[in-house]
Amino acid sequence: MRNNITRADLDVLIEFLQQDDPILTQSKNVAAFEREWSEWLGVKHSLFVNSGSSANLITMAVLRELHGEGEVIVPTLTWVSDIASVLHAGLKPVFVDINPRTLGMDISQVLDKLSDKTRAVFLTHVLGYNALEQRLLDELDKRGIPLIEDCCESHGATFNDRKVGSLGWASNFSFYYAHHLSTIEGGMICTNNDAQYETLRIYRSHGMVREVQDEATRDDWSNRHPDLNPDFIFAFPAYNVRGTELNAVLGRNQLQRLDANNATRTLNLERFLNGLDATKYQTDFAVEGSSNYAFTLVLRKPDTDLRDRVEAALRSHGVEFRRGTAGGGNQLRQPYTRARFGDEYKNYPFVNHVHFFGWYIGNYPDLEPENIDVLTQLLNQL
Repeated sequence: MRNNITRADLDVLIEFLQQDDPILTQSKNVAAFEREWSEWLGVKHSLFVNSGSSANLITMAVLRELHGEGEVIVPTLTWVSDIASVLHAGLKPVFVDINPRTLGMDISQVLDKLSDKTRAVFLTHVLGYNALEQRLLDELDKRGIPLIEDCCESHGATFNDRKVGSLGWASNFSFYYAHHLSTIEGGMICTNNDAQYETLRIYRSHGMVREVQDEATRDDWSNRHPDLNPDFIFAFPAYNVRGTELNAVLGRNQLQRLDANNATRTLNLERFLNGLDATKYQTDFAVEGSSNYAFTLVLRKPDTDLRDRVEAALRSHGVEFRRGTAGGGNQLRQPYTRARFGDEYKNYPFVNHVHFFGWYIGNYPDLEPENIDVLTQLLNQL
């Protein structure tokens, strides 16, 4: 991968710092970035936080606050913070296998596992592929079950001509390092739900009611607690996950070129998949609507010898890769889940195949097309 922060981004940051007495903590640039991101995504509210993992953390906390105890259906292939945030909120994760063409949740399994205990479906759009299906949206709407979208690797991916992250009760984005848009560290929570948005604002900043934008809500809390200073009413046992003006300045500048960068990333993915030998590697990913974060390389069939040759060849040519793709493969194989769920990891064959025979490889806007061709030729010769 390559850092997504350019010289132009740094120059904008330097210009900001050269002001007389610039405000560095959360202020006007954070608010402006939130408005601009909401407009780009097509949602009513966005809330900037200090990481995508923090976005997961307080989204799950607010889900528990507003919807109570219960289960959250989660993918087996995702980043650790998705599962950890469910556990931290005192909710129970219920796992499903993946769809090999999207690397996202197997929607049939999700539908089978919905119950009266389900408080949300937490769906990850893995590495830029859209993982949604209309039948899932229809059933969740029918049952009144919130959909939470993890879009940390999928800025700009679409489903039915709408950007992913605009279709659920909430969505989470990450702006880390080489993601489509980077603020060094940072994340965004997006929603059209007013009550959720106001509760998220409280949870972002220590649980303080003064963070609420709705004046009537602030007054209600003050009237119910006349013994407290209105500026220091802590409604929930919350967190401090605020972003800074520095992060927001970078994000606002990068947002101006996000769509163009995404188009280049998608062309890179198409060139990569079209160049691979389809008898050795999976090439039939569901690319429609994708906004690629990284090249997905998955063996067509289990083959430990070919796997070892692939990794040896990539290392020898200085090509960075991650085996298991998003999050290191099957999350149920990790120590924190093995301690809680034992051998359940054995029950999910598709994610287990990716765990042992899948990788992702860096994709970024200034990657030379000729280098993609060299890479696919190398892989096809193995």
